[in-house]
Amino acid sequence: MTRTTLDLTGLKCPLPALKTRKALKPLNTGDQLEVHCTDPLSVIDIPNLIRETGDKVEITERNEARIVFLIEKADSP
Repeated sequence: MTRTTLDLTGLKCPLPALKTRKALKPLNTGDQLEVHCTDPLSVIDIPNLIRETGDKVEITERNEARIVFLIEKADSP
């Protein structure tokens, strides 16, 4: 299992979700992607994306400065 950090601070919708989708593709099952965002809409967009991909997501940090998501790659269907 590896953990990759993706810094998307400063990017606005829809870029955080698009770049997260692209970063998830090469990951193996069990790998983790830590995504750092500042766009308030990412709390809607990224969980919606993860519902589509079937992976697991949790928000590990949320404050006025940033939002941090931890995504775990699930088995591919």
